Amino acid sequence: MQATPSYRRSRNLLLTPLASVQGVGPKTFDKFKKMGVENISDALYTLPHRYEDRRTIRRISALRSGEREIFTGEIRVSTETQTSRSRRRLWEVIVDDGSGTISLKWFHFRKPWMQKQYVVGRRLFISGEVKRYGAQREVHHPDVEFLAPGQDIEEFMAAEPYEFGRLVPVYPLTEGLHQKSARKIFHGIIKQYAPMAVSPLPEEIRQRHELLPLPEALAQSHWPSNDAFDLNLIKNARDSLVFDEFFYLELGLALKHRGVALEEGIPFKVEHRYTKPLLDMLPFRLTNAQRRVLGEIKHDLMRNQPMNRLLQGDVGSGKTIVALMAALVAIENDYQVAVVAPTEILAEQHFLQFYRWLEALGLKAALLTGSQKKSERTPVLEAIAAGDVDLVVGTHAVLQEGVDFCRLGLGIIDEQHRFGVEQRGVLRRKGEHPHILVMTATPIPRSLSLTVFGDLSLSVIDELPPGRKPVRTHAVAEAKRSQVYKKLREELSKGRQAYIVYPLVEESEKSDLQAASEASTQLQEEIFSEFSIGLLHGRMKPPEKDAVMQAFYSGELQILVATTVIEVGIDVPNASVMVVEHAERFGLAQLHQLRGRVGRGGEESYCFLFRSPQCSEDGFRRLRVMQETNDGFRIAEADLEIRGPGDFLGTRQAGIPDFRIANILKDGRILEQARQEAFQVAEREDFFTNPELSELREALQDRWGSRLEFATIG
Repeated sequence: MQATPSYRRSRNLLLTPLASVQGVGPKTFDKFKKMGVENISDALYTLPHRYEDRRTIRRISALRSGEREIFTGEIRVSTETQTSRSRRRLWEVIVDDGSGTISLKWFHFRKPWMQKQYVVGRRLFISGEVKRYGAQREVHHPDVEFLAPGQDIEEFMAAEPYEFGRLVPVYPLTEGLHQKSARKIFHGIIKQYAPMAVSPLPEEIRQRHELLPLPEALAQSHWPSNDAFDLNLIKNARDSLVFDEFFYLELGLALKHRGVALEEGIPFKVEHRYTKPLLDMLPFRLTNAQRRVLGEIKHDLMRNQPMNRLLQGDVGSGKTIVALMAALVAIENDYQVAVVAPTEILAEQHFLQFYRWLEALGLKAALLTGSQKKSERTPVLEAIAAGDVDLVVGTHAVLQEGVDFCRLGLGIIDEQHRFGVEQRGVLRRKGEHPHILVMTATPIPRSLSLTVFGDLSLSVIDELPPGRKPVRTHAVAEAKRSQVYKKLREELSKGRQAYIVYPLVEESEKSDLQAASEASTQLQEEIFSEFSIGLLHGRMKPPEKDAVMQAFYSGELQILVATTVIEVGIDVPNASVMVVEHAERFGLAQLHQLRGRVGRGGEESYCFLFRSPQCSEDGFRRLRVMQETNDGFRIAEADLEIRGPGDFLGTRQAGIPDFRIANILKDGRILEQARQEAFQVAEREDFFTNPELSELREALQDRWGSRLEFATIG
């Protein structure tokens, strides 16, 4: 019996280059490399995406339509022909096994090869999906093996142990790699290397969740045992691998969470020196949800560990005022606050809001953006370093070197989905363990909040201010443009305002700005000449943008034609119509944010989503979701389902290990279980000292690399 290797030796073995495996020459290796498979470990974790049951050979008369079947037959006809409707060329082979005939068809073929191989009288072993067209049964592009002259079926199957008489894996391959040769390579790798795989997952956890040992889970996922095949065994094997992946992810997040908790933070006193006067000045009352969340934040701020909290709330739920209240708690304790926003227009919007309230309270705010001239920027930097500024609002510019705070006590990141995870760490290092509050108006499904934001405590504002009405949303074709303009004119005639938004697409920003500019001119001169129209886009200088926005706020402009710079942070309660051109180009999160620019007053509001004739099926799905609901969480779930976890957040979230097998959409139950176990392990006082956990710590470090930052934890 082979001894189980240590984790370190196992890891080194599994990093053996794939090029050293028998049957993998330079050309084959290049093809595997295109799939992201470069070493043994990559191959072990490249699981089949389905299996074919090749244990039973059926007679042609017994073949079932819609099923993948295996059968044999002798070629009766082999010829090039064409379809009756499209006149498309194809190669057709008729095979017969004595019980009936079936047609095999290839729509992509090389004629000389087909003529040479598919000769009348030759016997075939065939696998493929059976289709029925009227009375005729067909298999398109089947997998075919050729029997040697005089060879019987039993003899043939015995000579092809990877292909027949068993459940056969079907791998996700790149062009030029064929299943038969790939199966042989994978089988050899599993046989030689799977027994060497080691996961130091604690045995009591494995037993508690009935998980297979890692070598067995890998082997059964690729080549399920023929004598004990059932779907539950394959599912259990895959679930064991998924748990393993999720466990190390969540253990890293748990240690990050613990690392922050072990740091000595800044315990603030809450004396309401500024928060109570602000509440008295506000023209509205906080909702119950805002008060509850503010209580959770204050509780964190009063502890002697740094706050690390995610504030989640739908568009218009009032996150900004909650953030300002938190900022005032820090300021009344003689600490500074940094607010970081993803765009200049949002940073400027926040600055204008905060500046107004802070000035009334006798406090000082400053704005810091990348577009500021050195003459503007230098005095701001000096004031921040000297402690003369209470609150700094800015873009990524706040995170850059050379921005030094005197006493940073609270960092607030708005629209977290636009930032990488590591930028939280950059902001944290601007002070001595400051509190961190992360905000997002993009509702995050629970599965994502447990992964990407798994080290953060969660607060949710799940209540909109009273009087808000759902925005009535319509996806419309170009043919209905005149009806939309009629409704828009009606609203403008009532004294309301409107947005008309054009998309920005990669590589074509210039042409889209041109489209928006030309549209604003046409709308002003030909369609809405009786109303004032302004244009807003990202290439305008800050003073120009401010002038346009101020004119829209004041009602001097009735229509604002814009690119996506208005996606977040614009608050004009009088605006009641949102028109989005080429709406299918936008993601659901963007459409939801854009729609959130209207419906902020007490009046009925409308959102019209124009779709182009080239709208894709995914585009139609997104527009249908927008029509059906105003619920941000339902929209987020649909967005995650359509786009998949990898793209949901819009930008790559640096700092989170990749999933090779696990799928947070389908494996939510396992994620919850792995998280619970990981957080319990991370809470052990001897986690960093117990020799029995040394391999577990080693495996964790391998999965996370430098992203785990052990130095901040131990």
